[in-house]
Amino acid sequence: MKLSLLPMPKTNRPLTVAAILCAMFMAAMEMTVVSTAMPTVIGDLGGIQHYAWVFTAYMIATTITVPLFGKLADLYGRKPIMLFGIALFVLGSTASGQARTIGQLIAFRAVQGLGAGSMQPTALTIAGDIFDLEERARIQGVFGAVWGVAGLIGPVLGGLIVKWLSWRWVFYINVPFGLGSALLLIFFFRERVERKHHTLDLAGAGLLTAAVLALLFATRRGPLALPFAALAALTLAGFLAVERRAKEPLLPLPLFRKRVMAVTTLVGALLGAGMIATVTFVPLYIQAVCGGTATEAGSAITPMVIGWPLASAVGGRVLPRVGFRPLIWSGLVLSAGGTIALARLLSPGMSLNVARVTTLVVGAGLGFANTPLLIAVQTSVDWKQRGVATASTMFFRTIGGTLSIGVLGSVLAARLTRDPSVPVEAANALLGPDHGRTLAPDVLHSLSGALADGLGTVFWAVGAIAIVTFASGLLFPYVPTRASTENGEAASQAEAA
Repeated sequence: MKLSLLPMPKTNRPLTVAAILCAMFMAAMEMTVVSTAMPTVIGDLGGIQHYAWVFTAYMIATTITVPLFGKLADLYGRKPIMLFGIALFVLGSTASGQARTIGQLIAFRAVQGLGAGSMQPTALTIAGDIFDLEERARIQGVFGAVWGVAGLIGPVLGGLIVKWLSWRWVFYINVPFGLGSALLLIFFFRERVERKHHTLDLAGAGLLTAAVLALLFATRRGPLALPFAALAALTLAGFLAVERRAKEPLLPLPLFRKRVMAVTTLVGALLGAGMIATVTFVPLYIQAVCGGTATEAGSAITPMVIGWPLASAVGGRVLPRVGFRPLIWSGLVLSAGGTIALARLLSPGMSLNVARVTTLVVGAGLGFANTPLLIAVQTSVDWKQRGVATASTMFFRTIGGTLSIGVLGSVLAARLTRDPSVPVEAANALLGPDHGRTLAPDVLHSLSGALADGLGTVFWAVGAIAIVTFASGLLFPYVPTRASTENGEAASQAEAA
């Protein structure tokens, strides 16, 4: 008597989307809430000279693991990789909330970054699997709404948490969203993955990690900058040699022969540099130079993380009609205009509305540009490469942000330490709850001036990056809004209801 096998349950698309949205909401809240709380964290733990490293450690860990997890998602399926990333992110969040020194916080943020390196590309790859191009463009509106809600409540929530509870709760808040996302994925997302022996490109992963770390340390001032730059060049050359010979390379080099991938890589790296620098340094300027509260600092970047999803939603709707290039170009123009205006108008006595309006424009530009860039890449490859292609775009966007924070953080630190009469501890006091009222007037004046000068240089550098980004975006090729790779692939790999 033959036993018939039960059919494999189908993916519940609405609940799978809900799982992705939970993960994205967690990441979006992380950006706004932590940025708002960080000046208060420094006031408690000290270590303003390491301010940028709290963000840099997170981004380094994300950067070096995004391509690895993207490849693993292609080899072993999206679900196990996504669940592993959520577990790491929740673990890192809980540990960050328990940090007692700035060094501990930096280390635990790195664990968070490892989780984000898995979560972010895999979530977008799952969306690419279960939706075709037109559906994918429309679902960006839903994803954008999540970023909009997080952007709206994140800074306010961060300020309220800091005021009424403790900055530690800005990390604990991730736990329920992570658990909810994991449970939904476990029970409602199904995929079919071809089971065969795979060879992990461990040599490539190791060399890429070494190259990224060496490049980051090379951006820091000091006698070791040149040796680290040489090490970065050597390890990068070794990585490229390994990738050419690897049976299953971490980053398939032929992908980057496609003009759409090459240009998206360059533009994405530059966009990441400007975006992360803005989110990191605007709250610091508002609190340290303008004397604002944590809530006011968060409100300065709220329009950015609201403008992005709104523009992304609009762009997703019109993308099938207008194509990729008009949206990308218009977005890069808005982003460049907003960042230049930010550098020009920021001043110690400015109205908060100046920062809000300029960050809104920057966010809208990022929303118009990022959505078509990602969808164009996913459209140009088949299922077996979609994970690594998505991860590659995120890798270069993240490495751009990581390097920009490293370089610009070094610029700011050098300006703060230029005057030996102003101790670093004074900057920690300036960010504390009394906003430096215990400091001597001459020290407070010198410190405020140094921060204003250093951050002014930082924002002009971001404006220059935005101009180069627009020029690079002009090279983006024509990509049809319908591609043969879309036909039937989502249905063959992810059983969508």
